[in-house]
Parts: sequence; structure tokens; C-alpha cells
Amino acid sequence: MEAHADVQPDETSTIADRVFGKLRQAIVEGNIPPGSKISEPEMAARYGISRGPLREAMRRLESANLVERRPNLGARVITLSSEQLLEIYVIREALEGLAARLAAERMSAAAIADLKALLEQHRAEIAREYWQAYFQKEGDMDFHYRIVQGSGNQRLIGILCDDLYHLARMYRCKFGMVSNRARDALKEHELIVDAIAERDGELAELMMRRHIRASRRNVERRLATETTTQHRTDS
Repeated sequence: MEAHADVQPDETSTIADRVFGKLRQAIVEGNIPPGSKISEPEMAARYGISRGPLREAMRRLESANLVERRPNLGARVITLSSEQLLEIYVIREALEGLAARLAAERMSAAAIADLKALLEQHRAEIAREYWQAYFQKEGDMDFHYRIVQGSGNQRLIGILCDDLYHLARMYRCKFGMVSNRARDALKEHELIVDAIAERDGELAELMMRRHIRASRRNVERRLATETTTQHRTDS
């Protein structure tokens, strides 16, 4: 069913925004797993919308690198190879390190105080999960997002918060938010904020790079374990 004739362009855009947000969240949090086929008729029925706004939402998911279309296969949630995933961590290490350096120079005292308060909230939430989970809501509730925004560099913000953010978050949800690294990750976050508060850009960059490198190594171990388990299952 196509968009109704009486739906105004602004209304169509608003509906597309809503569906885009819901689909993006479902993909990022794993409710629609990597490799899953996305059927436009099924999605239109699920969200009670016409195909026009849905197609706009799908185009935006493609632009965000969360969905890909292949000939004869239709639209599917993106699946990254191990190599592609680890490449993102290498990019994040360099660029988020730079973001932390700039944040140390540019973040206001009030923004730094808010960042410290956010980590206190995260500490309480991790403690409730017995130090085995570190789930950060997206956007302003995400420590990394806050640091990048605090850099004040719009090109850097565009790369990390638009081009890579949700793709990276998709795999952070899978590998990083439920693990025995929760306590260490929080401590690493606190060291980064301390450096930013001291206006020590060099140390902030070093701490951020070390933090993301440790996360990458955690993912490498998880991937190796998955591969070993799969080989045992197949044999």
C-alpha cells in the first residue's frame, strides 16, 4: 500500500523519523540480528504505516550503514566480518583519541561536571548488575558520544557520531556491554575524564586510545572463542 494522497510531506517525514528510530534501535540492540532480511510489507504491517515513509526510513538505514541491499536478496541488516569490525576499532582508537584531546581543551567546566555525574550514574547501574554489564543508552547517555561532542570539531563529530556511531554501537552491544570488562571499562572512563578535567589533552588522548585498544582486544578474544566453539560444533 502506497502513501495516502492526503498525507502531507512533513507528516510523511515525521512518520519516517519515528520508524527509522525504532528500526535503528532494534538493529543496534540485536533485536533484529545481523544478516536478517527486512521485509517492507512485514515492517509496514508491524508499524501500521504506508510504504512511502517506510522506504524513506530504509534509505536512511542504508545511509547509516546498518542495512544493505543486494540483487535478488533484498534488504538485510549489515553483517561485518571480523576484519571489518576490528578495522572500526582501529579507526575509533585514532579518532576518539583525538576527540578526547580536543575535549580537554574545549569542554566547559559544566560539561565536565555533567560527564562526571554520568559516570556516577553508570557506576550505580553497573553495581546493580554485579559488575558484569555496562549498558549505556545511546546519545547523551553514552560516554563516548559525550566526549566526541565535547571535541567541538564538527567534521570529527560527523564521522564518529553519524557515519560510525550506530554501526560501532551495534557491536558494542553484542560484545562489550555484558562482559567481565565492565569494572575495568568504568575505571578507564574515569581516568579519561580526570585527564580532561585537568586539561591534559595528551594524557586524555593516551587514556582514550588505551581504553579502545583494550576493548578491541576483548572483542578479538570473544571472536576467537566464537570461532573455536563453531569449529567444535561443526566437527
